[in-house]
Formats: sequence, structure tokens, C-alpha cells
Amino acid sequence: MSETTFMGVPRHKIDWSPRIDFSKCNYCMKCVEFCPHNVFEVYEDAGEKLIVKNPNNCVVFCRACGKTCGLDAIEFPGKSQTTAYIKAIRKAVNSNG
Repeated sequence: MSETTFMGVPRHKIDWSPRIDFSKCNYCMKCVEFCPHNVFEVYEDAGEKLIVKNPNNCVVFCRACGKTCGLDAIEFPGKSQTTAYIKAIRKAVNSNG
């Protein structure tokens, strides 16, 4: 099985996944219900504890789960910084290859 890549970079090297601001989150679970990529996990025995269990399942540059959150409790890294990082990794790989 081949490694998943994005723009020629291994997905696990790209820091793109939701960050939950628990001071704003009311555990409505709209993000969990919306995301088809199994990024989140809920621990109901821990009082509806929500975590980002599979960050590499998140589609790079997708912010849809954050848009479902009416409380703005989900944030993502900066898109321009992430793009620059991806380009730098790709350039390094190509110059070494």
C-alpha cells in the first residue's frame, strides 16, 4: 500500500487538522456528525470528551467541520503558512532526489 500524499508530500508531514477550543465547545457534536473522514472521536464515558484522534485523516485545506460549528470552537493552522511548508518540503525532496 502506498503512502498517502498531498501535493507530492507525505500526508503525515503536513500539520493540518482541527484544533478544538474547549473554552468555546459545547459538545454539540455537529463537527463529528459532519466529518466523513473519522477525524474526531468521542469518549462518552468521559463526559462527552471530544478529541482529534486521526489528524492525518483530515483533508488538507478542508475547514468544513469548523464551518458547521456555530461557536467557532474549531480552528485550523494558517493556510498560507501550510502551503509554504508543503512547498519547502517538496523542494527539499526534489533537490535531494
